[in-house]
Amino acid sequence: MKFGICLISLVPVRAIASDVSEMVTQLLFGELVVIQEVRNNWLYIRNTYDNYEGWVDSKQIQTIEEEEFNRLNAYEPEYVSDLVEVVQDLDKMEVMPVVFGSSIRNLNDHIFIAAGKKFEYTGQLSTPRPETNASEILENAMMYLNAPYMWGGKSPFGIDCSGFIQLVYMMSGIRLLRDASLQSGLGEHISFLDEAQPGDLLFFDNEEGDIVHVGIYMQNSEVIHASGKVKIDKIDHQGIYSEEVKKYTHTLRLIRRIL
Repeated sequence: MKFGICLISLVPVRAIASDVSEMVTQLLFGELVVIQEVRNNWLYIRNTYDNYEGWVDSKQIQTIEEEEFNRLNAYEPEYVSDLVEVVQDLDKMEVMPVVFGSSIRNLNDHIFIAAGKKFEYTGQLSTPRPETNASEILENAMMYLNAPYMWGGKSPFGIDCSGFIQLVYMMSGIRLLRDASLQSGLGEHISFLDEAQPGDLLFFDNEEGDIVHVGIYMQNSEVIHASGKVKIDKIDHQGIYSEEVKKYTHTLRLIRRIL
């Protein structure tokens, strides 16, 4: 079995081994992967954070030995908490951008080592805590406000609805699965919107009854979600009402409490 780490800003993970294939998710700087198959210049990987799988260009992943993988995986990551920061490669004296939610492991005096390379990071970090609260969740969510929607995206420059939810909760140390349909099976079921609390997850279905969208309940009958962009809309028992288009855009199906 082979292993790897993402040591560039963002790596597209694709459905099939092709540059023109659908992007199903992204890897952020510092994420660890298990390499399950090699096909020409493509790697079929499994993200160790959420077990999500897909194809990545081999040029965009740094392969590492199992010993290095285990060393890095033993450290609880801290997360970049600015929209964009920089990491400096001290060996090459080059800098690269890293985005909100990128992973930094075993930082000492602003220095960390990964895959035999020495890096410097002097920006702000978020350290997940055993206890979190709705205020922290919503503060993380607001960092993405107006980020454009992008299928498979996981950054402030393009993010989808479930990637938004996963990253917001990850920053507070709560591990969620990648897709909305999978996230809908987590936590405690809440029967009525009147019982919802800030930080609860709201799930929405299509005409076939499939879960296709997710957002975070705020307060005062509002939801923050990624649809076109990360935005705040009104929510009632029927679903999301958009003031912009003056109609309901999503049908409410489930409410789940994670906190």
